[in-house]
Formats: sequence, structure tokens, C-alpha cells
Amino acid sequence: MIAAWVEGRLPAGEAVRVAMEGGRIADVVPIADREDLPWLAPGLVDLQVNGFAGIDFNALPPETRSIGSAVRMLLRQGVTTFLPTVITNSDEAIEQLLASIASACAEDELVRACVAGIHLEGPFLSPADGSRGAHDRKHIRAPDWESFRRWQRAADGRILILTMSPEWENSARFISRCVSEGVIVSIGHTAATPGQIREAAAAGASMSTHLGNGAQLQLPRHPNYIWEQLAADELTACVIPDGFHLPDSVLKVFLRAKAGRIAFVSDAVSLSGLAPGAYRTPVGGDVVLTPEGRLHLASDPQLLAGSAQMLIDGIAGVVGRGLCTLAEAWELGSAAPAAAAGLTGVGRIEPGSAADLVRFRRLPDPRISDGGEARLTIEEVYKAGKLVFRREDELDQKTMAPSGSS
Repeated sequence: MIAAWVEGRLPAGEAVRVAMEGGRIADVVPIADREDLPWLAPGLVDLQVNGFAGIDFNALPPETRSIGSAVRMLLRQGVTTFLPTVITNSDEAIEQLLASIASACAEDELVRACVAGIHLEGPFLSPADGSRGAHDRKHIRAPDWESFRRWQRAADGRILILTMSPEWENSARFISRCVSEGVIVSIGHTAATPGQIREAAAAGASMSTHLGNGAQLQLPRHPNYIWEQLAADELTACVIPDGFHLPDSVLKVFLRAKAGRIAFVSDAVSLSGLAPGAYRTPVGGDVVLTPEGRLHLASDPQLLAGSAQMLIDGIAGVVGRGLCTLAEAWELGSAAPAAAAGLTGVGRIEPGSAADLVRFRRLPDPRISDGGEARLTIEEVYKAGKLVFRREDELDQKTMAPSGSS
């Protein structure tokens, strides 16, 4: 028996009724279009979230309860599946942070449903300036299997993606061991040679972390590690579509060259959703968030310190700037990252998939004087068929609060 249904226009434009039962999509039925129908899309899948709205997944001491709050706020941004990202730190700090996320998953059903795994970004990165980005040089080191296994135990086996640089000795063997245990290895923050990139791909590396960023400001014309990753058919390129990390011309080329092997990530940090200004972060140190939404190191405005925008903002931006259709952009933020991470049953609207749905409107962006771009305003979000956010009348505190709270 069908428990519930929602109507809307899919990003490709087709008007449908989606029937939900037992937390999954039971049927998708075409209906007559109506002018008042909102857009209806699968929940967004974000493989790189460092924090949001003042909550930092890398803050010490870690607060397990704050992760549940972040999950509920991310749902309001249309993100129904994501990977909290722990970045370069001391061995002990990484272990504490991973254990905190694992505890939140164990204690809170909604967190467990939304957190598909953990993304460990570092500390096996390049120590070179530019390539290491905002990662602290003193904690960067060569890949170490025993350290990784200890962190994986602390995470209760939830590390799904490891970002590393293959420029270290014996990287290929380390990558093979990770892949054999079901961990996706992503190349990022690297100064590796083209040969080392090829060896990493042959060993099983299958992704690139925010391709085009975490790189020196000046590179050889060719060859270099960006070209090599772009040319590697084995690697899915994850890119940040916030309008600051990549120029539109570069993103346009990446979209063409990596068609079918490219996905959007937010790389959102805890300052996402906060007011512009100067801030001090636990890992990146002193940073500046500009009124335009660009986040950079205070010591060097040319070096970005993560993104202060969410996936839905990036999608609206690339659509408004004519780089993608709405259908293409939304797929890059849902089905594409789900496929890259091996996540089945999410990121699509089709029978059998999880009933993770977002209903939204396209409204003129008041920040754009000529009305040339539209913002995407979320009206409703469903997780596993359950309405978890409605803009007009948000769910009561009991529904939205972490398990065990009043």
C-alpha cells in the first residue's frame, strides 16, 4: 500500500507524481503539468563537507551532539546524504574526530541515515606550498598503514574516501591495500609527477579531490598533475562549483573532458552560512570570508580556505551562468557523486531508490540587479520518505532534535 506521494517537475521538466512506501520510491507516474508545480529532485549527495553554520567537524575537543545539529541543518539545504570530512591534524586529533563522528552515527538514527561514510582528507598529502593548501605542514607525512588502520578502527570502519598524494614512496602499494579494504582513494593536494599519477590510477585510485585546486599557483605548461588527472579515464573528477575555486572557462573544459566522470562537491567549511568577516578556524588558522562569499587565507588572499557555499548554491550558479542545464547540474550534485562513491539507491528518482527528495522553486536572486540568475529556494525535504523540513511550517522540535532530546 502506498504511504505517501509528492508532485513536482523533475529537473528535466517532466511533471510527475512520486509514490513513496517504506522509505523508498514505489512509483514515478507522469501527470499533467501545472504552472504552480514546484521542482522535484533527488536529495543532494555531498562527498566533502568540513562543517556548516558554525559547526566544524575538525574542532577540538569534538562534540558528538553537534554533528546531529549539523545533519539537520544540512537537510534544510537539500543535502540528504553526505560525508563529513576530517582533514590533516595530529594522529591523536584525527582519531578523536573520527571516533566522535562514529559515536554520532551510533547514537542518532537520522545521523546514521544521512552520513554515508567519512572522508579523510590527509595527512598523507604534499608538503609543498600551494599543493597543501590550508593543511598544516607540521602534520603532513608519508602514508602509514598502521596509522590508517588505527583511524579506521576509531571510525568504526566508516572511512569511505581517503584523499592523499601519490608522490610518496610506496604510494601505489598503500593505495592497493586501501582499495582492497573497500576504501576509495582520491588524489588531491598533490605535487606528484605524471608517472606517479598513472601509477596511482593503476593501483586503484578512482577519484580526484577538488581537481584544479590544492595546487601551486604556477605549474609547467605541460605535463603537470592537473592535465594527467584530467586525462585519466579511471579518475572521477570532483570539482567545487562555487564560482571561486575554478574560473568558468576551466569548469567548462573540465565538464567536457570528464563527461560521465565528474561530480560536484561543496568542500563547505563551518563558516558556510555565516556573515562575512575575519575568522579564526581550528585548522586553517586566520581566514577571511568576503561579502561575495569567497573564503581565503588571511595571510595570502590568493589561497582559498575551503568553500563557504553549499551544493545548491553552486548548482544555481552554474545554471545561471549557462554552464549547465538544471537537469545536468542537479545530477552532478546527486547521482554523479553517489556513483563515484559507490553509493547505491541514492541520488536518483526511480522505483527502488531511497525516497530522499527535495522540492524547490526557482526565484529571482535579489543580489543580481538584472534578474539574470535565479536562486533555488527549498520548500520541502524528505529523507527516506519522511518529511524532515518544510519552509512554511518547520517540523516540531521533537522531530528535528537529536535522539534522546526533548
